[in-house]
Order: sequence, then C-alpha cells, then structure tokens
Amino acid sequence: MSSSMPSGSFRLLQRQLRSTRLNTRCFSQTSRCLQQPPRTPPEPPKQQPNRMVDFGFEQVAESLKASKVASVFSSVASSYDTMNDLMSLGIHRLWKDQFVRGLNPGAHTGSASSTEGWNILDVAGGTGDIAFRMLDHASTINHSHNTRVTVSDINPDMLAEGKKRSVNTPYGATDRLSFVEGNAEDMSFIPSDSMDLYTVAFGIRNFTDKPKALREAFRILKPGGTFACLEFSKVNNPLFDAVYKRWSFAAIPLIGQLVAGDRDSYQYLVESIEKFPTQEAFRDMIKDAGFAVPGQGYENLTNGIAAIHKGVKPLEQHR
Repeated sequence: MSSSMPSGSFRLLQRQLRSTRLNTRCFSQTSRCLQQPPRTPPEPPKQQPNRMVDFGFEQVAESLKASKVASVFSSVASSYDTMNDLMSLGIHRLWKDQFVRGLNPGAHTGSASSTEGWNILDVAGGTGDIAFRMLDHASTINHSHNTRVTVSDINPDMLAEGKKRSVNTPYGATDRLSFVEGNAEDMSFIPSDSMDLYTVAFGIRNFTDKPKALREAFRILKPGGTFACLEFSKVNNPLFDAVYKRWSFAAIPLIGQLVAGDRDSYQYLVESIEKFPTQEAFRDMIKDAGFAVPGQGYENLTNGIAAIHKGVKPLEQHR
C-alpha cells in the first residue's frame, strides 16, 4: 500500500471522525441481566505445545507472543497517548469519556457498598488514563471518595509512565490508586469475587489467550459486578471502512516513524486491530466466559472504529 494518503481521503476521514455524534445512550446493566441463572464457564482448553498465535499479521509461537508485545509497548510507552491522539485525531479521548460516563463509577448502585465505594480493577491500564477518569468521575459526580482503582499491566515501562503521571493527580499519594505488574491471563494475586468493576481499554486485543483472560475477569468480579471493554473494532460502513483502513495502514506507521522513531511497533498496532474479532464474535466470547450480556452486547462508536462491550456476572441464585 502506498506510504502516502490522498488529501481528499484524509479530509473525508477527518470530517467523519469529527462529525459523528457519539451515542450517549446509557448502556447499563439491567436487573434482568443480573437475575439470569449463572453460567458455568467452560473448562479451559488444554495447552497445545508450540501452538501458533497471531502477532499482527505474523504467526508466532504462543510462548513468544507476550515478550514480543512487551517489546512493542516498552518502545511506545512514553509517546503512547500522543500517538493515540494522532491515530484517532483526538477522538479516543471522547471515547474514553463516554466509556467512563456509561459505567458511572462510585454510584450507589450495583455490587458496591455506598459507604465503602467501588473496588475497580483496570487491566492493561499502565498509563493511568482510564483510572484517573474513573476516580475523577467517582469523586466529582458521585461524591464517592472511597472508590479505589488498581491499575494492572504486564509491562513495567507502561506502569512507570502511569506512576509518573499520577503525581500530577489528587490520587497519586493516596490509597485510592495503586499500580501492580500482572498478566491478565493469570491474576491469582487478586482474590475471587473481590471487584465491583473490571475495565480494559485498548488492551485486550494484545492478549495472547483472550478467553483465558475473560475467565479470569469472571472469577475476580463479585456477583453483580461488570466487565467493561473499550477496544478498536470493525467499521460498519463499507466506504468509510475503506478510507479508514487506507489511513491506518498508510499513515499510522509513518506517524510512528516520525513521532516515535518506531515504524514497526505502530505497524503491529494497526495489524492487531485488523485481527481482532468482530463485535458479535467478541460478544460471544464474553458470554462463553459466563457473563450475562445486556442488549446486543456492544455499543459502536464512530461507525464501529471502536466499540464498548459489557458483561455482568450473574447474581448467585438462592436455593
């Protein structure tokens, strides 16, 4: 594909991104979802030796993917949010704001106590972007000053960036915010049935074993707790999809080269978006992990460039 993009295509993409009205409909859990009989997650498949998995468009041994992804994010950690601004023309900030508003952290409902606040786990959240928004919303909107967020990330460089940024927030020196290095596929250091909300934003597409990570999320959440994911997805307008893909594959790696001096990492990021499951397929993966899914199970943002997915861990049935 050409390394340059026609200005007309860029202007079309820019207008579409700026003019698309974000759907502010509340994508909330319902009592019907909560009361569904709990589903028993399926037994995890046995590990296959030398199994090959996607690393962008490349196939690599399963045992190697985590280290290759770690290398990508170590490379981009310091410029990650700047690159997201350039990659999405700044609209990722609006998506994140809508994501947090829809979850309404700190509200006096759901599985959390109104006096104790919410216990939130933000996975693959190293830079703290979602965690800071969660705490701001809980404090200023719901006046919940006991809501806490644990930020988990497999990459120490991303966590270091988040810790550095936290110094400039009201939460950096408090027990309301903590950072921990961990793999989303095995979070045995987090007790079962302990979290009110599990979030992952723009991270799950990089996981080696997504079903395993979803089963861990199910284990960690309290009954009535919510799994919420914000991720790049599949554009649902063919014309816009063609323009967006041309922008992604032609411009984003070039921007990575110019801004971060790293074309290969951003080439991987673009390819990982392309390889991520469709909205419907990922919704079904969430269901298979045991979650009840409200409505159609996802909310498209900006014609499906990104989507919000949710699942609710059903309440225990009284016998």
